Amino acid sequence: MHYCFKGLKAFTRSIALLALAATAGHAVAQSQAVSAYPDKPVKIVAPFTPGGALDFIARSVATRLNAQLNQSFVVENRPGAAGIIGTQAVMRSPADGYTLLLGATTTHGINPTLYKTKPYDAVKDFEPVSLIATIPHVLIVHPSTPANNLQEFIRYAKSKPGLAFGSAGIGSPHHLAGEMLKSRVGIDVIHAPYKGSGAAMTDLMGGQIGFMSIEYTAAATNIKAGKLKAIAIASDKRIPGLDVPTYAEQGMNGFEVTAWYALFAPAKTPQAIVDKLAKEVNVAVNFPQFRESLMSLGATPIGSSSAQLGSFVKKDLEQWAKVIASSGATAE
Repeated sequence: MHYCFKGLKAFTRSIALLALAATAGHAVAQSQAVSAYPDKPVKIVAPFTPGGALDFIARSVATRLNAQLNQSFVVENRPGAAGIIGTQAVMRSPADGYTLLLGATTTHGINPTLYKTKPYDAVKDFEPVSLIATIPHVLIVHPSTPANNLQEFIRYAKSKPGLAFGSAGIGSPHHLAGEMLKSRVGIDVIHAPYKGSGAAMTDLMGGQIGFMSIEYTAAATNIKAGKLKAIAIASDKRIPGLDVPTYAEQGMNGFEVTAWYALFAPAKTPQAIVDKLAKEVNVAVNFPQFRESLMSLGATPIGSSSAQLGSFVKKDLEQWAKVIASSGATAE
């Protein structure tokens, strides 16, 4: 009995040593994989159609990371369901840093609250990497609209009960920004959802709807061409090169609607990989040509740590949850 006990202790000790060795081996292998990262092509999923601001930023970031890390970063557009299809695809991908998401206001600020059936958890299902850029919304109208500033527009809207405003769909930032304005100034306006902001702008230029709140990037060309008139900028600063005051400058404090774009990885991606990506994104954002290309779109280059983006997302979720609750907007 005594010898059996001694043998059992030796056997148990051997098993423990083997487990420890296996754990140590796994840790070494993981460390080597992280230090070698990336040693194969990396995919950045853009969850919306090609051609918009998000797609442009995704491709610009991919180009810079390719140059900085001497590895291929490829953008794959996976549009559908207001960004949910592409976002879920990344959420379900291996947490190894080789499938990333170019997320935005819609994917990580609005969708988690807007949909009755929660498509994903913006905080728990992703590792935040870095906030890349922000683009303020601008209030736009048809050039013939008899309003050249915010107060004139409010008076005009109050004189036109039932005035329609366009958006890229129910629950889009354009929709919720319109609802925010409606609530703040007490105008009787009707939401007209479209299948994309481009279609809404086309009808605005054609006079079928009355106004729209949209990312400056999307409207810049038509504003400069005189096909649309900009009334107010929804940020704390003016857009360089655009002689249009902010909402605050026109008497409406706290009305800020900003589209933002950031890089995310699936939850449980090794922190060392996340930090390495964040560092490289910050280098990219400070590359002169990249900064200039963003600023030419009216975007503000940011660059942040993983922790800073995480805090930013939580704050944005809270803001949009309040707007969605007050507007009554919902989606299936």
